[in-house]
Amino acid sequence: MRAAVLVKPGTFELRDVPRPEPGPTEALVRITRTGICGTDLHIFHGNYAADALPMIPGHEFTGHIAALGSEVQGLKEGQSVVVDMNIGCTRCYYCRRNEVLNCPEMRQMGITMDGAFADYISVPARLVIPAPEHVPANVLALTEPLSCVVRAARKSQVSFGQSALVIGAGPIGNLHVQLLRTIGAAPIIVTDLSADRVQMAVDCGADIGVSDPLQLEQAVRDSTDGRGTDIVIESVGNAALYQQALGLMRKGGHLAAFGLTGPDTALPLDILTTILQETSVKGSVAGVGEDMHDALTLLTHGRIKTDPFTTADFDLEDIQMAFESYADRSDDLKTQIVMA
Repeated sequence: MRAAVLVKPGTFELRDVPRPEPGPTEALVRITRTGICGTDLHIFHGNYAADALPMIPGHEFTGHIAALGSEVQGLKEGQSVVVDMNIGCTRCYYCRRNEVLNCPEMRQMGITMDGAFADYISVPARLVIPAPEHVPANVLALTEPLSCVVRAARKSQVSFGQSALVIGAGPIGNLHVQLLRTIGAAPIIVTDLSADRVQMAVDCGADIGVSDPLQLEQAVRDSTDGRGTDIVIESVGNAALYQQALGLMRKGGHLAAFGLTGPDTALPLDILTTILQETSVKGSVAGVGEDMHDALTLLTHGRIKTDPFTTADFDLEDIQMAFESYADRSDDLKTQIVMA
């Protein structure tokens, strides 16, 4: 089969590699589409998972079941599916609590092991989720990134009528905005240096868009009677923006830490103020388990505007160009690699 192997940071090689054979409890998926995630870009640039190279990246994917292991039940060949990319041991304390990301044996497709920039992938059948045939593949490939946003909202305990600020209007920031709108948060403020992306987020459900950093605090104060927002979601991964976020949420507010930073990045925290104002910070990084099912349900029933995410397609042969040009295509909220 064809596979795009990241042989070193910045360099893909399209190779002909053996097609995987599913084990007794696995399913072989013929991949249709795989999205490029911010994590993939970090891997491409050598900022993350460099010790796993050479590797086939890719984890935001959809496809059809091509073959099933001898012990697999409840699935059938030809089914349209999406897949939870997080593989836990299923036995430990964390797996039992649906905190698979903290499992000491946890592996992730396309991050710590070969992933989905290829024609086929063999995966644990228990992580395969059948998808409705009428939902287009370019929409189904959004299930995994949306599941990350679902988990962040769940961790933040967002509720209707709560004010929210989303820092960053890229693909994940836009999804945060849309899910907040679906839940009933109000007002929703979004900020980004790209005026175009801010406008896209406003078109997708934000109440207030700010592209001038000097106007952000005033916009937050004006829309919350001077308090600051109930929730701030940082979806960029910048230490300065995290520090700014702490000053823009209200007393008793919550900071959702979502944007990935470098491993040595630290955030100064005024512990006394945190205690006296009863504020909180909670991290969230990826969707697991029911988060994937919930994301698929939202996409199936049209709760997410997907048109802004389905404008940029590249063939697998052009994956190097897709990654190298990503930063220059700010109008493309999501880039997908087409396999079949």
